[in-house]
Amino acid sequence: MYDHMEKKDALKVKVILGSIRPGRFSEHPGRWILGIAKQIEGVETELLDLRNYQMPFYEEPVSPATDKTAGLKKDPVKRWSEKIEEADGFIIVTPEYNHGYSAVLKNALDYVWYPWNKKPVAFVAYGNAGGARSVEQLREVAVELEMHAIRRAVHIPSPWNLVGKDNVLKEGAFDPYSDTAKKMLEELVSWTKALKAVRET
Repeated sequence: MYDHMEKKDALKVKVILGSIRPGRFSEHPGRWILGIAKQIEGVETELLDLRNYQMPFYEEPVSPATDKTAGLKKDPVKRWSEKIEEADGFIIVTPEYNHGYSAVLKNALDYVWYPWNKKPVAFVAYGNAGGARSVEQLREVAVELEMHAIRRAVHIPSPWNLVGKDNVLKEGAFDPYSDTAKKMLEELVSWTKALKAVRET
């Protein structure tokens, strides 16, 4: 499907889990989209779990767009910034809370600025209305971060119906979304290649 790339030239795509709640659903679509992305030749994938980057709420005196070192004295912020810096593209897995996305995800977006620039982002959302309203808000944030938001997204309605006892995912739960996911990833890879070339020039 895609041209072969040497490992050193591989596109680095990070999958970000936008929830840290106990019993969260996001792990299921996160692992699922990661598995599909891993099958794409020339793409290296990694799951970024915000539970592993326990950043305080943004409290720096200036924006990271003004000061590239803002917040970097804090270890989780530094590690988070480095991961975003090394990426070529992103897939954000987002819940919908009260017609919006999670506070922890907004905080993670706000702590970084330059490392997001000129990189594409795709969305896998779940919740009421398939998480569509959280994605609409995230698209506006992506523009301000000078990212390119992929038009196609995966929207999963009523995620609570896809899990059984002890938050175990039901067999075939994501099968209806496979075609959309593959088309979204094709678009993401195309933009990742293009914007990587832009950044390099």
